[in-house]
Amino acid sequence: MERFIVSARKYRPDSFESLIGQGNIATTLKNSILRKQLAHAYLFCGPRGVGKTSTARIFAKTINCLNPGPGMELCNKCESCVSFTEGRSYSIHELDAASNNSVEDIRQLNELVRIPPQIGKYSVYIIDEVHMLSSSAFNAFLKTLEEPPAHAIFILATTEKHKILPTILSRCQTYDFNRISVEDIVKNLTDISKKEGVTIDLEALHIIAQKADGAMRDALTIFDQAVAFCGSQITYENVISTLNVLDYDYYIRLTEHFLAGNHKDVLLIFDEILSKGFNALHFIGGLSSHFRDLLICKDNSTMPLLDLAPSIIRRYKEQAEHCTLHFLYDALNLTSTCEAGYKSSGHPRLHIEIALLRLCKINAPAWVGEESKQEKKETSQVEQKKESKEKEKEPVAEEVKQIKAQVAEEAKPQANEQAPEEINIKGTVEEEAKTEEKEEKPEKRADVKPAKINGNGGFNSISIKDLLNSAGKNSGKTGPGSENRIGTDKIDADKLNEVWAKMAQSESAMPRLSTTISQTAPVLSGENQILFKVKNELQKNWIAQHCKARLVEFLRVNLNNKDISLEIEVTPDEEVEEKLYMPQQKADFLKANNPEVKNIVDDLNLELK
Repeated sequence: MERFIVSARKYRPDSFESLIGQGNIATTLKNSILRKQLAHAYLFCGPRGVGKTSTARIFAKTINCLNPGPGMELCNKCESCVSFTEGRSYSIHELDAASNNSVEDIRQLNELVRIPPQIGKYSVYIIDEVHMLSSSAFNAFLKTLEEPPAHAIFILATTEKHKILPTILSRCQTYDFNRISVEDIVKNLTDISKKEGVTIDLEALHIIAQKADGAMRDALTIFDQAVAFCGSQITYENVISTLNVLDYDYYIRLTEHFLAGNHKDVLLIFDEILSKGFNALHFIGGLSSHFRDLLICKDNSTMPLLDLAPSIIRRYKEQAEHCTLHFLYDALNLTSTCEAGYKSSGHPRLHIEIALLRLCKINAPAWVGEESKQEKKETSQVEQKKESKEKEKEPVAEEVKQIKAQVAEEAKPQANEQAPEEINIKGTVEEEAKTEEKEEKPEKRADVKPAKINGNGGFNSISIKDLLNSAGKNSGKTGPGSENRIGTDKIDADKLNEVWAKMAQSESAMPRLSTTISQTAPVLSGENQILFKVKNELQKNWIAQHCKARLVEFLRVNLNNKDISLEIEVTPDEEVEEKLYMPQQKADFLKANNPEVKNIVDDLNLELK
């Protein structure tokens, strides 16, 4: 049985021409060999599987080739090339820094560097995964790396450039390797499949290339896996089944339902995806990529950004024609927000389902928030109805005024006649308004008698005396003529303090005013003038503007003196009596104002608190 060799090793590049996706680096290295401008240290950095180690081997083999071509092509016939191909070359050394990362290993390397090459001009040392060296090993390597022997060349390879010390970076020529494009991977896989006698769909090649994420080694490994599963005939369906990749068709179907607002089918498709074992986070990430691809398809100038098979691109273009930019922008915003909050969500599936429902809402928002819209509509209708009723009441009020004026004029010549029954003008007008509106109910007044009809078939005229009596019942105790009933009693200080306290209680609806009155003692200035002292000008202006008239009326009525006037004054800060709040303050005040107490405390050595 023939020994199987994986494609990543079997089809590994062995010349600068066979390097894939790194043309600029290959050209630079070839020119440096042609011009004999070789550096003593190189650093190859970049992602995995892009050809760093392969390029280092090609470069080392080329500079030691005894019979290179005019374009620095390898002869593959000289002793140096043959020994390297067979793996027995003593001029090219490969070291793994992950397993040789100590100071002792670097010390052995420093001793090995002194030995000149047996075949060829240079001793090349390829150190792979150099970022795994310890800090001490890096420092031990610095002197040799900076001033190696003339025959020594170091090639360092790493995937994590940021972990290498700056002192190492400054001593090397750095080459950054790029990820290999999908087109280059598809082209190389097509050539390899022909050599292997395998038939593979173009869509399947694109899936493999996308899954490889720019690494040719990963693409060849996936290719071997697909061949092992499918044999010599590889289809798109078999590849997505082998690699557990979600089909484009799911995303296309979901987008159609999003546009139609069909949330039921969307939830069913999502459940089907989860039942097949797909990761929900990968699904939402793929949906974001799908919307991104649709956005790219909206403009022909951005079409080269798509890394898809031609048949898939045609389907994307057809669907992009039905998607507006507004829909795609909102969809990308929703999916990216959902993806960001997935891991912190307590219920991941519900988190994604809510995002899917919001996607259905973008183009079909009618089924969401319908109740709130109906409530707003009903509220506006009620407000409009209220406004119309108020407008209808305005002419009724005018009519009431006119009737009152007319009745008053008619009542003047009948002053000597017997007082007739009282008429309820307001009730009558409201009865007429009820007939017009058919919705309003008249207010009933307990103190008004219903109107009666006289012998001539008309209403009895109204009595002016009765109207005045009725108005007197509804009015307050103090009217415009109440001032005439107030006397001119002399103001007593004790009674003033008592009335002042009552006035503070009467203003309990305004706590700040009530507190100010209760904390301020009134001062009698002159015969009928009372001083009300406040703390600042703001209080004075506010009380004078809003409360002074009410306070003066209260004092006149309760002190029975119509000549009382209230003067509001601002008390300077030094005149404000200091309030004693703390027990120690009260004790100090007591001792200061009572010498006997102070003597007792001092004689008996007491502590007064």
